[in-house]
Amino acid sequence: MRWVWALLKNASLAGAPKYIEHFSKFSPSPLSMKQFLDFGSSNACEKTSFTFLRQELPVRLANIMKEINLLPDRVLSTPSVQLVQSWYVQSLLDIMEFLDRFYLSRISIRMLINQHTLIFDGSTNPAHPKHIGSIDPNCNVSEVVKDAYDMAKLLCDKYYMASPDLEIQEINAANSKQPIHMVYVPSHLYHMLFELFKNAMRATVESHESSLILPPIKVMVALGEEDLSIKMSDRGGGVPLRKIERLFSYMYSTAPTPQPGTGGTPLAGFGYGLPISRLYAKYFQGDLQLFSMEGFGTDAVIYLKALSTDSVERLPVYNKSAWRHYQTIQEAGDWCVPSTEPKNTSTYRVS
Repeated sequence: MRWVWALLKNASLAGAPKYIEHFSKFSPSPLSMKQFLDFGSSNACEKTSFTFLRQELPVRLANIMKEINLLPDRVLSTPSVQLVQSWYVQSLLDIMEFLDRFYLSRISIRMLINQHTLIFDGSTNPAHPKHIGSIDPNCNVSEVVKDAYDMAKLLCDKYYMASPDLEIQEINAANSKQPIHMVYVPSHLYHMLFELFKNAMRATVESHESSLILPPIKVMVALGEEDLSIKMSDRGGGVPLRKIERLFSYMYSTAPTPQPGTGGTPLAGFGYGLPISRLYAKYFQGDLQLFSMEGFGTDAVIYLKALSTDSVERLPVYNKSAWRHYQTIQEAGDWCVPSTEPKNTSTYRVS
């Protein structure tokens, strides 16, 4: 963490190295899924890939490093270990936008580096011989769903000694008899599904403690002309409407924070799973949304692009629009907004 903190400190606008000032003037170059595939085809040129990385990586890093300087001074001066916590405890600034852009930039940089190293390291992954870098040109969506479910089930069984079953349904609008495949990064899809399964399982088990039979988690995979959608439905009791957006806030969790030293992998509680999962979906122009009915359950829907040509990287760019996100001027709204928490009417008395 020391070198990260040193990097952040040295990224101040006053004393920024000249190469940061230089590369931040360029906008990142988004790549489509098809371009990633073409880059890793049989006639791929390592020199071309290296030349692109040499230009693109500094641009992406410089853009996000310039944006870091827009944070309040008291945030930049906190120790790295307490940085994220300090943002929420000590600052009135909404850090959500910065964290989204920061982690999305990190995902994109890692994607570029992984593609280069996996393709040009001179070896083939025996487990995935047909993968082009980290991309599967024929990704079986249902298989990834099952893999994510199996891993989440292991955690749930270990923690609760029980877990709900899985029901999968596929709807292929183009050919109902064919399984659904797509061009995608399986590790990204797995990350999203694993997080959603953990949340669905915890909610289902805890809301049916007195039941002998747990309602299953239902997953529907639908492929249309533009979108590939994955809907995960549980009967875990749902959450109130006022808390839906809060679920995508960093460091917010409906589960208690895991205690250090307890051993094992916690099922939930850190508050980073959903926001990071939504960024993985948004990275290639998709999305992740929650629809909940309090008292019944929750539907989580992952939207992905069906065509690789439409799956273009979503990248943060440092410019004047980004600067506006960090202005602390608060204008009064023209709507009467009630309290976010329900009032206890029992404290009021009629005179």
